[in-house]
Amino acid sequence: MGQTPYWKTTPLEEMTSEQWETLCDGCGKCCLVKLIDDVTDDLHYTDVACSLLDCQSCRCKDYPNRKAKVPDCVILTPKLLEDLIWMPSTCAYRLVKEGRDLPFWHHLICGDREMVHEAGISVRGRAVSETLVPDEKLPDHIVEWAE
Repeated sequence: MGQTPYWKTTPLEEMTSEQWETLCDGCGKCCLVKLIDDVTDDLHYTDVACSLLDCQSCRCKDYPNRKAKVPDCVILTPKLLEDLIWMPSTCAYRLVKEGRDLPFWHHLICGDREMVHEAGISVRGRAVSETLVPDEKLPDHIVEWAE
């Protein structure tokens, strides 16, 4: 019998920084611009990514300095996760917090960091940088696949 994986035995708030960072599946969805309808409070994802997201690798171009370069970047923490209704339903942090299993394509399950892209979960090939989209055009970029 194998050892129970750390994400099933260790609460998010007790994970080491390495465990926390490794939990990320690298999909890039959290780096997409989200819009909230002023009337209905409905949340809408767009296919527009933060200027620091490399839309091919789905990784931040300057992860250690992201908050300094993008002041509204959200540095995810276990406590903050409780209030983030916009985290995608496929997010490993959200799944673990909700007591659900990681999907087959997650690198901690399958051993392959490319599987999130091959399974069509990531933003690879589907997102554009916010530097290319004016704010007034954001509603034209609303997508369903990122939820």
